[in-house]
Amino acid sequence: MKDYKKYTYIPASPEEVYLALTKDISIKLWTGAEVEFEEQPGTEFSFWDGDIVGKNLEFEPNKKIVQQWYFGETEEPSIVTIKLHEDKKGTSLEFKQTNIPEADYKDFTEGIEEYFIGGLVDFFDE
Repeated sequence: MKDYKKYTYIPASPEEVYLALTKDISIKLWTGAEVEFEEQPGTEFSFWDGDIVGKNLEFEPNKKIVQQWYFGETEEPSIVTIKLHEDKKGTSLEFKQTNIPEADYKDFTEGIEEYFIGGLVDFFDE
């Protein structure tokens, strides 16, 4: 199992980025796909028509989101922590994920950078 961490600058306020990550209508806009999401600890979610599924664990408005992402039959939970830090001209986003199966690591992290983080950055760049 491997961990992954990425820092990204987003040209929007932490409040705007948080809303984009926690409101189903906003998530649909930047992913371009069906989503099921409720900003409530203990609820399950689905992005990209079920390509990413998991459970919401913790919300700290405009600062932090903690989720468990499911990877088939793995015993260790894969925890995603997204932290939003105010920056001079926007937001510094910290994306950290634990326990990614080694066999999936390369494809999965490339997908996160291109579609999840990349989609979010593109949403605010336009």
